Amino acid sequence: MSTTCDIDPNLVEKIEAFRFAKRSQGNAALICKIDKNKLLIEEDEEQDSLTIEDLADLLPESTPRYVVLSFELKHDDGRLSYPLVFLYYSPAGVKPELNMLYASAKTHFQNKVGLGKVFDVQDAETLSEDWLRSKLLK
Repeated sequence: MSTTCDIDPNLVEKIEAFRFAKRSQGNAALICKIDKNKLLIEEDEEQDSLTIEDLADLLPESTPRYVVLSFELKHDDGRLSYPLVFLYYSPAGVKPELNMLYASAKTHFQNKVGLGKVFDVQDAETLSEDWLRSKLLK
């Protein structure tokens, strides 16, 4: 299969470590971007112990991002789980070329790092704990 972008091998390793990191509480996010010059998906930043609203504030207003999120999910019966979620953030007003670049690499990235719970976010303001919880518990 032909791909638009390669994935930084260090990022693949980091996501594997991130996947198996012991979480005692809270959410953690690994925000990824595409280097347009190298056509390479790479780490933008990593955050621990943040709220979903904090994550929304970290996302740029006019540039897409991929977010690998370890989400602290509180079940109705009191259990906690930490599903790994892939958020594809693509805000309105992005240049069409950039939007197409991110959209074309999304599936390759998702498959390469083995992320099954995928949600598209077009407005950072819709990203909230309630919104994500409702998506995961469907």
